[in-house]
Amino acid sequence: MCNCGNKRAHLTQQHSTTSGIISSAEENTSNNRRNVRFEYIGKTALTVTGSITGRRYRFSSPGEIVQVDLSDVSGLMLIPVLRKALDA
Repeated sequence: MCNCGNKRAHLTQQHSTTSGIISSAEENTSNNRRNVRFEYIGKTALTVTGSITGRRYRFSSPGEIVQVDLSDVSGLMLIPVLRKALDA
């Protein structure tokens, strides 16, 4: 008999215990490692939903730069009006 249900419950429990609240200092450090900056080069506004995280990324105007989770980068690279932002 398959024990898939117990594995799923264990993984879910592990995920919920590691997704606690982090301080803003930790968040900034974490963001630098987990995020990639994208620049919008379109003409109006754009909202994109990350294919992995499900997060919504809003680009309100041309030239706007938004932090994108590393997990969603490959999907956003396929959108012609988005490009990785150059580091200043």
